[in-house]
Amino acid sequence: MAKFVNATRRLLDPSTIVLAALAAALIVLVGLPLFKLVGLSVRGADGFSFAPMAHAFGEIRHLEALGRSLFIGLTVAAISTCIGVPMAWLVSRTNMPGGNFVTLIVVAIFVMPPYLGAVAWMLLAGPNAGWINRAWVFLGGDERLLNIYSMEGMIFLIALYSIPINFIFAKSAFDVVPTELEDAASILGASRFVTTVKVTLPMIWPAILGGAIIVMLESITLFGTPALLGIPAGITVATTQLWQFFEFPPRLDAAAAYSMSLIAVTIAMLWLQRRLLGRRGFTALTGKGGERRPVDLGRWRWISLGLCFAVGTLAVFMPLVVLLQAAFAKAWSRGFSLSNLTFKNFDYLLFKNSSALGSIWNTVWFSGVAATAAVAAALIVAYVQARRLAPGATLLQFLCMVPVAIPGIVLAVAFYATFAPPPFSLYGTAAMLILAFTIRSLPIAFINAAATVKSLNPEMEDAVRILGGSRAVVMRKVVVPLAKGGLIGSWLLVFIATTRELSTAIFLTGPKTKVMSIVMLDLSEEGNFEVLAALGVLLLAAAAIVVLIGQRVAGRDFMLRRP
Repeated sequence: MAKFVNATRRLLDPSTIVLAALAAALIVLVGLPLFKLVGLSVRGADGFSFAPMAHAFGEIRHLEALGRSLFIGLTVAAISTCIGVPMAWLVSRTNMPGGNFVTLIVVAIFVMPPYLGAVAWMLLAGPNAGWINRAWVFLGGDERLLNIYSMEGMIFLIALYSIPINFIFAKSAFDVVPTELEDAASILGASRFVTTVKVTLPMIWPAILGGAIIVMLESITLFGTPALLGIPAGITVATTQLWQFFEFPPRLDAAAAYSMSLIAVTIAMLWLQRRLLGRRGFTALTGKGGERRPVDLGRWRWISLGLCFAVGTLAVFMPLVVLLQAAFAKAWSRGFSLSNLTFKNFDYLLFKNSSALGSIWNTVWFSGVAATAAVAAALIVAYVQARRLAPGATLLQFLCMVPVAIPGIVLAVAFYATFAPPPFSLYGTAAMLILAFTIRSLPIAFINAAATVKSLNPEMEDAVRILGGSRAVVMRKVVVPLAKGGLIGSWLLVFIATTRELSTAIFLTGPKTKVMSIVMLDLSEEGNFEVLAALGVLLLAAAAIVVLIGQRVAGRDFMLRRP
């Protein structure tokens, strides 16, 4: 009888109820859309059928689009790795001056949404009226120097705004690698170059490979830049081909089947990562933490800083200048002059255009609610898993990490297929976007929450339990206050990432739930670059405020920490 009473109390405990509700929500929001997507890809009017697969892959142009995406992904990963890893090495392991400034450049590149960077470079390197081409002609050059509406232009921009991922992964590894092995190589006569190539880089190979694979997957599933630059140039990639499946009449089954190829690429890349790393160890075994002495670059110090500054100029400073000029211009093509100066673009956005004003509000509160939900769910799952409080903790951890293997645009298709039709009928609602943003952000939130929980000593929690406190009391009185800094940093990171999300929003937004990224895409199609630039400036200003708050509350490097 006593066992039955105790079991009943455990079942009725609020923490047990919350955990069960969270498990059910994750199964519905993660498992059900994937199951629905797979089902649609092999189902016809009379049951099981390969017709969706035939429609998705039966035309050569569909296969060519997928091939272009793979080419772009591989090329971008190679370029951004060759730039981001050396930048991380310069900041972490050398005496290059201005390391904090270079880190600030990387943060600024991360904050700049790729599609907004693409808009800026459309104004800079458009084939006819771009500022760089006009300056080239003015100086006596040929009619056109650059054409951003090209495969090369897309690769350049996607690689440029992927550098922070490689930088974060590599810098986190460089910061913890001791110099004992490097010193030993130097004593044996190895040059600095040989030591770096044969000793330092192999020790951080997992971080380099992990960053490259994530960049490749993000590049393949990116929508904004290919839509802005590729569609006008007649270049179709996998994501824009998915978008075309939703044109009238929409072929949701074909879109689901085509999505399987992106999931297959993701699984293949994760398998390749595991295969390449194998059972080899990459830990430097030393009895101490290890001293990390900076490498003396000599006369190359300032040259290295100049190269890092050149990356920041291309990714941030030049785009920001042209966006500010367009935002405060009557006509951006007329250049810098007092007669061309106006505040009407901001007045139109904030007071006259209900769609734009609504998108600002939608972006803020959708992102805020999604970040809060993702961090809260991740904290509960991470705590249960770390303290081994429930037998299903491993399943919950798996559900939190599954979205990392689902491209954002595929997740949007899965959500549309699952929650748009009855009985849910959520298409065009705020709930649809918030749920999708939350699931999309879960892996980031969970990784940060797991690292934070592991750093907490459970003794205070045990003391509260001995005094009769429930798990809910432990979470509220002990875990959350102790983990506050890490949780706030995670929330801010998820919030910023969600404000720039376009791939997930493109299929799920309705007339009343447009976010800033969607409105910017609409404005670019209309050619209204002045208002678009003003909206982009507002987005960047909001992101800058969030970054400053994050640095004050969670530390200066809250965006660059990788557990």
